[in-house]
Amino acid sequence: MSVNDISSLFGFIGGLGMFLYGMNLMADGMQKGAGSRMSQFLGMLTNNRIMAVLLGALITAIIQSSGATTVMVVGFVSAGVLNLTQAVGVIMGANIGTTITAWIVSMNQLGDAFSIFQPSFFAPLVIGIGAILLLFAKKQTYKTAGEILVGLGMLFVGLDFMSGAVSPYTKAPFFSEAFRMLGNTPLLGMLVGALVTALLQSSSASVGILQTLALNGVVTTNAAIYITLGQNIGSCVTAMISSIGGSRTAKRAAVIHLSFNIIGSLLFGVLSFIVFMILPKLAPHSITPVQISVFHTIFNISNTCLLFPFAKQLVKLSGVIVPDGEAEEKELLKNQEAVTLKRLDERIFESPAFAVETASMEVVHMGQITMDNVKRAIDAVLDKNIELAKEVYKTEQTINNMERMLTEYLVKINNLSLTEEQKITVNNLFYSINDMERVGDHAENLAEQAEYMVNHDVNFSETGILDLSIISKASLQSFYHSVEARRKGDMDEARKVSQYEDEVDSLEEELREKHIDRLSTGECDSSAGVVFLDLISNLERISDHAYNLAGYVKDEM
Repeated sequence: MSVNDISSLFGFIGGLGMFLYGMNLMADGMQKGAGSRMSQFLGMLTNNRIMAVLLGALITAIIQSSGATTVMVVGFVSAGVLNLTQAVGVIMGANIGTTITAWIVSMNQLGDAFSIFQPSFFAPLVIGIGAILLLFAKKQTYKTAGEILVGLGMLFVGLDFMSGAVSPYTKAPFFSEAFRMLGNTPLLGMLVGALVTALLQSSSASVGILQTLALNGVVTTNAAIYITLGQNIGSCVTAMISSIGGSRTAKRAAVIHLSFNIIGSLLFGVLSFIVFMILPKLAPHSITPVQISVFHTIFNISNTCLLFPFAKQLVKLSGVIVPDGEAEEKELLKNQEAVTLKRLDERIFESPAFAVETASMEVVHMGQITMDNVKRAIDAVLDKNIELAKEVYKTEQTINNMERMLTEYLVKINNLSLTEEQKITVNNLFYSINDMERVGDHAENLAEQAEYMVNHDVNFSETGILDLSIISKASLQSFYHSVEARRKGDMDEARKVSQYEDEVDSLEEELREKHIDRLSTGECDSSAGVVFLDLISNLERISDHAYNLAGYVKDEM
């Protein structure tokens, strides 16, 4: 091997590295640019599979990877956010969305007459502008635009490096013989495409390499088609690996992705083989990057249209391949901590925007559990019920465990590539779970006082019980609206918290004075007085934490 050969090898490896890094950088910037809108896509997903297909295509076009989209789908299915019927549509759409990268790559072939418009011509300028924005811009929007431009420029420079490294060897017998063999053996061509894609963990990258070779005129039509079909199968490997250790439903989502691509690839493989038998001159003809993009797009759209009516059958097939274990799943879902652990799936980290949204949804879930525990504690006090108090203690352990799990999850999210707005949200979620845990502690304090009242036969007057009921209702309402403010992202709900918090503060002060008066006149004994004052103090603290929770939502909006 000569020095020139080694230099070409280094050039190809360096070009591939720049291409992959550029694609990743561009996708990361586009995700940041999409911002909170990415999280709103989930709310649009219904059982309408057409909408799911469109959203799957849109999300994949943004993050530039069908594998990443499918991994997220596996995570959402595992978390119970999506069902399998919705997942089928998103997976189908992801295959369509991934064709965008192939078209970006094929932009490099516009003909010599239009060389000034070729991406490889203006890529250095794009990188320069992007770098200036990244280094000197103060607004996050401009920095994100700079990130996208640098990624896009590096993608094209990487392609240029790869093309330049390969071009001296295009006339070598090895290439013509290799592609002739792959074209004449469909299964071998598909296997090579699948293996390369599996190794790179990206169908976009493997299609880009194939297009680079095609740019130098060494790829035959039949070989390109079979390799492209194999690349679609290879793109399933990422999701299959991701589903290991997941729930049965998550495994089924990955199996749906695999079966969808295998069925489509085999059908098109047979059809292509028949076409090449009828038109033998077409098979050895060289193919261009644009033609590869055209076939890649036609295949994915046609495959989606063909298998779209059979979505339910694909779900049933996944059920046959991954059998039921319903008893185990149902037992797991009885435990709130297990539910949270299932939902906090790290596969969702493929999209930071979705990861932040998932964490926010789980904080709301924690808030709802805490609110139920506060209700239970208040009922335990008003009804003097020890059994309810014991349930409060048990749920308090769940709340503490959820706080620990959510904190660990948020720490990991905080290390992702986030926008400034997402960083603020993550910080506020940290504060929110701390406030919710403190509310849980106050609910436990209420339960302890209920137990004390039963054990020491402490009773309140009718006026005392009525007063306690009024402040309890106001305190509970303040916490309810604070959780709703987070769930809906609604400023009106946050304002209601302020109103109820003011009411609770006034009530606490008024009731404290009234109760001291009752103690002075002998209407209430001292032991009951101490318990009453402790109860209203805990209820006032609950509304204070609710006010904090609403404040975090206001801060984000």
